[in-house]
Amino acid sequence: MDADPVEIRVLGCLIEKQRTTPDTYPLTLNSLRLACNQATNRDPVVEYNEETIRDALQRLWRKEWARLASGQGSRTVKYRQLVQETLRLAGDEISVLCVLMLRGPQTPGELKQRTERLHPFPGLAEVEETLERLIERDLVARLERRPGQKEERYAQLLGGEVEDTAPAEAARPVLARDPLEERVAALEAEIAAIKAELGL
Repeated sequence: MDADPVEIRVLGCLIEKQRTTPDTYPLTLNSLRLACNQATNRDPVVEYNEETIRDALQRLWRKEWARLASGQGSRTVKYRQLVQETLRLAGDEISVLCVLMLRGPQTPGELKQRTERLHPFPGLAEVEETLERLIERDLVARLERRPGQKEERYAQLLGGEVEDTAPAEAARPVLARDPLEERVAALEAEIAAIKAELGL
């Protein structure tokens, strides 16, 4: 799979709105822009213009993952996702992929909570079964557990291999001998997190 980040965001928004607000789906270009750029439930937060989204929709159309969906007499061009049909994905699978597309790597517990409006899972076991099916199809990857983390995290692979670059917020604290060493260690960790956010 070779979708770029803009395509993944556009596709994730089409899937999300189809499942959560079916009365407003398919989406107009403006609705899609607002969905892509919303500040909640998105990681990273972006600011795409209509031209960027239109270009991504063209690329998704060539992959047969999205298409125009305006009916006769419709005054506005609308778009819908086809990836669920093209890749033959079940409702639970497309819901998990959608959250991974919009929010980045997640643990099974986070996925269970964040797919609630898309596809409610009875328990963690069902989320894990869905993840295993997606892994078998090379659509999801299990990421290496970071030091101090209890749960494994998973990432979607529609954009190719994933580099796990998020700051290790759950890393074990540095054991310091005195308050000064503790403060220095805390400042160093804060600087490292800021550098990671800025891509330095």
